Amino acid sequence: MGFFTLALAGVGFMLIGTWESLLSSYPISKPDHSPDRTGTEPGRKYRYSSPLTFFSIALLSFFFICNSLYSLIDAVNSKDRVGWPLQLQVLAIAFLFLMYAVIGLLMKFTDSIPLPSSYLNLIAFFAFAEEFLLFYLQKKDTVGIENRYFDMMLVPITICLFSTVLELRSPKSNLPRLGRAIGLILQGTWFLQMGLSFFSNWVAHGCSLHEKSRGNYTVRCKGHPEYHRGRAIATLQFNCHLAFLVVLVVAVFSMVSRKHGGQEGFVQYGPIGVKTQSLNLTGQFSLDADDEDDEEIKGGASVEKQKPAAIEMTVNGHGSHQ
Repeated sequence: MGFFTLALAGVGFMLIGTWESLLSSYPISKPDHSPDRTGTEPGRKYRYSSPLTFFSIALLSFFFICNSLYSLIDAVNSKDRVGWPLQLQVLAIAFLFLMYAVIGLLMKFTDSIPLPSSYLNLIAFFAFAEEFLLFYLQKKDTVGIENRYFDMMLVPITICLFSTVLELRSPKSNLPRLGRAIGLILQGTWFLQMGLSFFSNWVAHGCSLHEKSRGNYTVRCKGHPEYHRGRAIATLQFNCHLAFLVVLVVAVFSMVSRKHGGQEGFVQYGPIGVKTQSLNLTGQFSLDADDEDDEEIKGGASVEKQKPAAIEMTVNGHGSHQ
């Protein structure tokens, strides 16, 4: 592939993931249930239909298709029996993502494909699943340290798979979309790291690159100490990528959410002291009111008791006067 190919793929994944993470911080817009639009524009109701996202995915998929075709021709000319089947797998994945982008654009701007939004997520699920199998089964050389980099790539792909399944179950939540965006960003940074670790002077000490064709390569080390050191370096690099990404995404998401006032459906919290004080005032008012009512009742009862006594004294007074 070369450093340029992996670097361009990494930058594309990072840009798409960053854009998706920014979109996931905006509040969810309520669907339009007006009778004049119901059933007429199924594609425009897709909540996450961003034309820029679909166009970027289509452009990146087209780049992967062209690169895989070029690598396929190079593998056939080099008589590499492993290189050309590998490129066929890459072509299948790229065509799935291209189909996802094209159908998304058609659903966004036209009514020619009246499909629910879950169909797009289903296509994305199959594309990520095939990508997972590609890196999981890509064991061209058992002693190459590139296998460790491919194993680390399974982590962001699994995040994208899990987030896509969650979005199928909870389409009204923005959290699955944010998780998939984080997975895409991590894929992009790891593609860039693989380009630096395989095709530059940043390769592990004691290891070197061996290419059978343009798409079939391996990184072999001199002995077991260099091999284990190279694998340990790959694990350490991935941990640094993951830690930096988590801190960056949490910070950016918090700032954007605060700027836009959070998302709809969340409880708006207020100072605890104000609510407690209002509750105390309400309780005191009710107790005071009850005390006043009791005093009025007692006062009325005492007045009623005094009335017969006064009448009796008056009658007795008249009797003594007579």
